[in-house]
Formats: sequence, structure tokens, C-alpha cells
Amino acid sequence: MEKQYNADGFIPKHGGYERLITSQKSEIIYDGTQYFCKKYFPRYDRTIDQMVQAARSGKQNIVAASMASGTSKETEIKLTNVARASLEELLIDYKDFLRTNKLLYWDKDHPYYAQLTQKHKIPNASYEYLPERN
Repeated sequence: MEKQYNADGFIPKHGGYERLITSQKSEIIYDGTQYFCKKYFPRYDRTIDQMVQAARSGKQNIVAASMASGTSKETEIKLTNVARASLEELLIDYKDFLRTNKLLYWDKDHPYYAQLTQKHKIPNASYEYLPERN
């Protein structure tokens, strides 16, 4: 999407969220959460709805914040904070899954952490770019 603007300059340029790394990464998080939930939870588990909605809220509020930026910085900041809170909620759900299933959380000292962090620096990456998912 091209940046939106009023030709007479009344509303400053806004939008362009497709180029934001936060938007790109939130799409990967959403896609990965869909995949994860389908693979690891029973079909009607309420956790699926919670996790997918948190991932969706994070992604959609980044888009909304970008679009609102031309008319209200306050709204942009509020929507960005909603996105952050939703993604934090999702992170806690993932940590809960690891803890309750007695699985290892990869903190900064884990050998895979640095390698995974490097993958997050690749511009315009998509969920399909990530390594094979079993």
C-alpha cells in the first residue's frame, strides 16, 4: 500500500505499515500462532481462541496505529500500546505452554538464541522463510 495523504497537505502522510518491521514480524507471529495452535492443542481448546486473538490483535493494532498516525499521534501511541500488550499476553501463553509441558524456554544463554535472533534481522522475511516446521 502506498502512503496515504490528502493532496492539499491537510492530513500528513501516514500508512505504509507493510514496510514496518513490526508489521512484518507481527504477521509472522500471527501465522506461526495459527500453525502452533492447530498442531499442539485439541480442536476445541479455548486456548486456541485466546492465543490467535492475541496474535491478531497485535498485528491489526499495528496496522491501525500506522493508519491513524496522520491524524492523531495520541491514537497512534494508544494503538501501538494495545498491540504491545496483546503480544505480551501471547508471549505469556507460550511460556505457560512450555512450563506446563515441562519444555525448555530458550533464554539469552541458550545456544539457539543467538541464531534465532539473527533470523529476526532479515528484512521482508515471511513465515515461509523460517526453517522447516515438523
